[in-house]
Amino acid sequence: MTVATLTSKGQITIPKEIRNQLMLHSGDQVDFRLTAQGEVMLKPLTRRVDEVFGRLSKVGQKVIAPEEMDAAIAKRIKHTS
Repeated sequence: MTVATLTSKGQITIPKEIRNQLMLHSGDQVDFRLTAQGEVMLKPLTRRVDEVFGRLSKVGQKVIAPEEMDAAIAKRIKHTS
């Protein structure tokens, strides 16, 4: 179990283990949802590809411009609709 402490200002630091698993970085936004069971779900907000460009790169991997990625995604969506 991972625990965080609520400050007097109502702030919580997301533990490093969780930030790493969710690939959260300074400035990222998260969504909090309260479930019917009274639990809180924290979910990273979806971002445009150019905001996260390069975070998943690997040595020797072909570099693709964000515009190329957006075009490929749009093409795929068009063909599946």
